[in-house]
Amino acid sequence: MRREVPHTVGLLADAGDFAAMRGYRSFTFDHQDDYGDYLRHVEGLLRSLAAQGLHTTVALFDPEEYAEFCREHGVDPDTAEARTRFTAELAGAGAVLPYTGQPIDELVPLLVDEAVRQATWEYATTLLAGVGSCADCGEDIGHASFTRATETLTRLVDGAGPGHHHLVCSVPTQDEQLVAVLHAEVTADRDGPPRMEGREGLDFVTVLAAGLALGGPGGLVLRSTTEGVGDRVHGWRLDRGRLVPLSAAAVFNAYCTDADTGDPVAPEPGVDYRPGYEVDDPTPHH
Repeated sequence: MRREVPHTVGLLADAGDFAAMRGYRSFTFDHQDDYGDYLRHVEGLLRSLAAQGLHTTVALFDPEEYAEFCREHGVDPDTAEARTRFTAELAGAGAVLPYTGQPIDELVPLLVDEAVRQATWEYATTLLAGVGSCADCGEDIGHASFTRATETLTRLVDGAGPGHHHLVCSVPTQDEQLVAVLHAEVTADRDGPPRMEGREGLDFVTVLAAGLALGGPGGLVLRSTTEGVGDRVHGWRLDRGRLVPLSAAAVFNAYCTDADTGDPVAPEPGVDYRPGYEVDDPTPHH
């Protein structure tokens, strides 16, 4: 029966989180000033559990969320029992990854990326739920935008043709920048739907839907790689709830400009910067 009980290990993502947990006297550690040593101990624990054939997931343990959890549930945060309870909660709702033998220096950034992905999806979902209904027809704008985004993704991938496609959608909001990344593989014979990785499709559609529903600015870039052909880049901008194709010159300028400094960046050799193509439903919508 012990072999059939799943295990969850809470992992502190950086030295700052490690220092915050050291504020609890019950959080004992032999080398309390060394985050790297902590990671080595965690890796040893993970390997030990894997060697026993036990299924183990790793959860991102955030000290601030932990403190809030303890306040809400009226438990003493300076106990191992509270940390165990919080980690168990993370297993069902937090950012978790299965441990498959990854080195700890690879596992930590993967776990952080997963936490960012989940937070982005949750925030985009909240935005969609709060948009409300159309004043004219009463249709739920968030639901309609999600449907449009799903159809738009199909047109994006269909228009790109065979190959490996890397899509990035960016939507600025009042509180944060929403970014979703999607990888799709389309075979030359187009036998069956495009292959997409994990939850990427849902995350991408949700962020794109939020951009359509909010009606503000945003952008989408698609880069395609096909064997024997140079990479191709297409681009679109979000404008008042529509995805508008960019010209080839605009795609070049966007792709060859440093997003932080605004300085020009040398174009990549062998990359063809092309205009976007029509992917939005031409019928009126909210």
